[in-house]
Amino acid sequence: MNEEEILEIGAVKHFFSKINVGIIELTAPLSVGDRILVKGPSTDFEMTVDSMQVEHKSIQRVEAGQSVGLKLVQQAKERDVVYKKL
Repeated sequence: MNEEEILEIGAVKHFFSKINVGIIELTAPLSVGDRILVKGPSTDFEMTVDSMQVEHKSIQRVEAGQSVGLKLVQQAKERDVVYKKL
């Protein structure tokens, strides 16, 4: 089995457990439809980005250096690393 190419694109800055939303600080662009992996000491899941928000507005793409709110399929913790599948 060969490893799929993944790129580190940011980290979880905050997680709102009541609404399952993670605030991700990005070091690379991210778009709706991208496959991401969220990994940490007790976190490991993959999902497709189906919606993102910046300052409570839905957007399709975010550039590096921005923070974005993502609805996550599982719980994440601060400092978990976010990767994008290429």
